[in-house]
Amino acid sequence: MQSKTQGNHQPDRNGRRVGINLTDIVDIAIGLAVILVGWQVVFWLKLYPQSIFPSPATTLRTFLRLIQAGTLPTDAYTTGYRLIAGFALVMIIGLAVGVLMVKFKRFGRTMASFSLGLQAFPSIAWVPFAILIVGLNDYGIIFVIVMSSAFSVMLSTYSGLRNIPPIYLKAASNMGAHKVALLTNVMLPASMPSLITGMRQAWSFSWHAVIGAEMVMGTVSGLGFALIYGWDFLRMDVVIASMITVFIIGFVVDRLIFYRLERSVRSKWGLAS
Repeated sequence: MQSKTQGNHQPDRNGRRVGINLTDIVDIAIGLAVILVGWQVVFWLKLYPQSIFPSPATTLRTFLRLIQAGTLPTDAYTTGYRLIAGFALVMIIGLAVGVLMVKFKRFGRTMASFSLGLQAFPSIAWVPFAILIVGLNDYGIIFVIVMSSAFSVMLSTYSGLRNIPPIYLKAASNMGAHKVALLTNVMLPASMPSLITGMRQAWSFSWHAVIGAEMVMGTVSGLGFALIYGWDFLRMDVVIASMITVFIIGFVVDRLIFYRLERSVRSKWGLAS
C-alpha cells in the first residue's frame, strides 16, 4: 500500500518518485500559517497605521474584490504574456549563444567573462536603456527581460556542455555520431541537469525583470502597474494583494513545472538523493 506521505507521486523508470508529496504540502502550509500569524500579531500591536499596514482580513477582501472586478486577472494576464514572450526569447538566445560558446572556445572564454559581469546588473538598470532604444511599450519590457535573464541560460548551457564526460563524446563518435547528431543526441541530453537549473534561475530573473520594468516604465496594466497604483494612492491592501498574486503565480509555475522537471531529470541521471 502506498504511504500517505508519498501523496500523488508517480514513479519514474528507476522506481523513484517525483512531484510534490504530502510532506511538502504540510511544510508549505506551516510556512504560510507562520507568516499569517506574524502578520496578524503586528497588526494587533498597531505599530503602523491601518492604511499602511492592513490586516490579513482586509487584504483578503481587497484581493477577492479585485478578482471579482476582473482587475487582478487582467493585470496577471498582461504580465503573463509579456513574461512568456520574453522568457521564450531568453531560452532561444541563451541556448544558441551557449552552444556557440562551446563551439568557438575563444569566443566562449570571452563571452563567459562578459556574461558573469552583465548578469550582476540589476534588472532595473536596463530600463533606461530600454526606454531610449526600444521605447515605452511591451517590446521595451521584453527587452529588459531578455537582458536580465539570457546570460544565466548562456552560462548554464556553456558550463553544462563543457562538463560532459569526454568518454560520452568519444563513444558516440566511435559509433558514427557527428556534429548535429552529437549535439542533439549526446551533448544536450547529458548537460540537461545544468540546463534545467539555468532555466529555473532564468525564470526567476524574468519575474524580477518584468515586475520591475512595469513599475518603472509607467505601463497602464500589469501587476507592476498595480503595485505602483497602490503605492501612489496609499492603498497598501492593493499593493499586498498584487504581491500575493505575484507570489502565487511564481510559486505555482515553479513547483508544477520547473521543480518537477528538475526532479525528473535529476532522478533520471541518478542525481536525486
